[in-house]
Amino acid sequence: MSKIKPVPELQAFLEELSGLWPLAKGSVAEVRKPCIRPNCPACKSGKKHTAWLFSFTQGSKRRCRYVPLELVPTLRQALDNGRQLEKRLVELGVELLARYRRGRS
Repeated sequence: MSKIKPVPELQAFLEELSGLWPLAKGSVAEVRKPCIRPNCPACKSGKKHTAWLFSFTQGSKRRCRYVPLELVPTLRQALDNGRQLEKRLVELGVELLARYRRGRS
């Protein structure tokens, strides 16, 4: 396997990456859950209670974690940033392959 030369744009990429903090991969969803109170009017009416869940894959298993309401906007931003990073990584892979092919001609 041939060694790949260091990319001169590494510093620019690291600066770009620092602007994508916080980062997360997964999804966040609003769900409605019943509570434990036996005579809860919301649960009796079928409305239930709003909760937020963060779903993610850990190893080969799907996991969910409760998210406090005040953290939802931050988590949504982290998920958006994570999608941007994944998109950028694909672009970098295409650029790497193109650079390799140009070097062989």
